[in-house]
Amino acid sequence: MTPLRLITCIIVLMVAATSTHAKTVYVDDTLYAPIRSGEGTQYRILHSGVRSGTSLELLETSESGYSRVRTPDGIEGWMVSRYLTDTPIARQRLEATNRQLEQARNELNNLRTQLEEVTTERNELRSSEESLEARAGRLSEELRNIKEVASDSINLNRRNSELREENQKLRNDLEVLTAEKERLEARKESDFMLLGAALVLLGVILALVIPLLKPSRKTDNWA
Repeated sequence: MTPLRLITCIIVLMVAATSTHAKTVYVDDTLYAPIRSGEGTQYRILHSGVRSGTSLELLETSESGYSRVRTPDGIEGWMVSRYLTDTPIARQRLEATNRQLEQARNELNNLRTQLEEVTTERNELRSSEESLEARAGRLSEELRNIKEVASDSINLNRRNSELREENQKLRNDLEVLTAEKERLEARKESDFMLLGAALVLLGVILALVIPLLKPSRKTDNWA
């Protein structure tokens, strides 16, 4: 092996070893922007550094690349305009998105809980409905039996009414027959009395007539 090839192999092995042990790092997106008393780095620093994502009140924008702002603490000064943006930074948007996602998860869990409660209530209502249907069936059967009993009772009442009417009719007929019997008995007694009177009268008449029909003794002697 030539010295050149040997050196090349050593370099390749060193590069491979370096790549194997290399670590990935990221640039931090956290930025601290100072606020100065004027438009330039030569002016005094009023605030050592406002963290990125802090909301500021924009008071004035200059063509020098600086903007006059006011912090939530009431500090007014100048800051480099390129550090300012009209929209929240990615970290804040991510945090807001995570909060919305967490809220959506909580709402989803609440909806799942409500769904389970509604499902339980539906099963309970279904069970109650089946129980009510069974009870309605029993009540319907009882109602049918009551109707049959009521129908029998109505028939009995009708038959009882008919029997009462027949009984009343028989009583009326009995009263008529009794009155007729009494009338006949009275007539019979009257006939007997008339017959007795007629017999008495006939006896009287015979008692008066028979002596007249006998011949006298004087007439017989003359003969």
